[in-house]
Amino acid sequence: MKVILAKSAGFCFGVDRAIKKAYELIDKKGIFTYGPIIHNEQVVNDLDKKGIKVIKSLENIDTMKDGTIIIRSHGVTENELTTIKDANLGVVDTTCPFVSRIHKIVNKKSSEGYIIVIIGNKNHPEVKGIIGWSQTEPIVLNDVKSAKELQIDSASQICIVAQTTFNRNKFEEIVENVKKKVYDIIVFNTICSATHERQYEAEQIAKQVDKMIVIGGKHSSNTQKLYEICKANCEETYCIETVEYLDLITFNENDTIGITAGASTPNNIIEEVYLAMTEFSGENSFEKLLEESLVSIHNGKVVKGNVIDVNDKEVILNIGYKSEGIIPKKEFTS
Repeated sequence: MKVILAKSAGFCFGVDRAIKKAYELIDKKGIFTYGPIIHNEQVVNDLDKKGIKVIKSLENIDTMKDGTIIIRSHGVTENELTTIKDANLGVVDTTCPFVSRIHKIVNKKSSEGYIIVIIGNKNHPEVKGIIGWSQTEPIVLNDVKSAKELQIDSASQICIVAQTTFNRNKFEEIVENVKKKVYDIIVFNTICSATHERQYEAEQIAKQVDKMIVIGGKHSSNTQKLYEICKANCEETYCIETVEYLDLITFNENDTIGITAGASTPNNIIEEVYLAMTEFSGENSFEKLLEESLVSIHNGKVVKGNVIDVNDKEVILNIGYKSEGIIPKKEFTS
């Protein structure tokens, strides 16, 4: 079995930044995230155990005292940001810089009279946040069909932006259909470069493997888009949250397996899946790779080692073998 792991799999810059900031605050009291910090239940549950709770509404925020709210990488609406700041609470804003850029574009262009068209999922928290920065009523398009059915005055001024995790090919196709309806149009391709790289690499891997594994949270938008891309290029594509969902019966030793992961998937989960697949394959098993990395030992061979412990009777050395070397202390000179 051959296993190909995507180099771009796992946390993107924005998510990684938000998670690190949250873990930096675990020793403090009264820390909350407005909404789950990422679409990954394992990370959210771990933070909850460490005292960082999720609040889903700002309705009773004025009753909170001496607390700090973390704004997740998806960002929030302008009104929500104002509400949080007016509550005199501590604010840690981890909105992804790519998302913040969209907020600025939407706010500026809508104030100039442009109708904002957002290409993305209207129910996604990132898109909800973007909508809240527009001074005019925005239009949200999620597929080519909705773009073709769009009813709009041809004399309208249109500004198009995209959800950062949207499929680039799909984005371009939707834009082309909108361009057929209006003359005055400004297009900002605000898809995150890391997202495009992850999607492109997943597509290339899916084209050359027998089976594809996509790792990510069931509520993660970018994971679902990765699955759609891989499924279109590899019929046997499986989407799992953790290694526990991996059904090894599905695979055989002659398969070439591809693995990728969404931007909300921690490295340890990716490593567990990769390790499970390499252990499953006889030739590339973790045990065999470990065996090959160790030195061979026989009587009379001179080897180098590092002293890792000294006690009253023995000296313990790491000599790169399966077990440590043990030498009686009496064999050493003073």
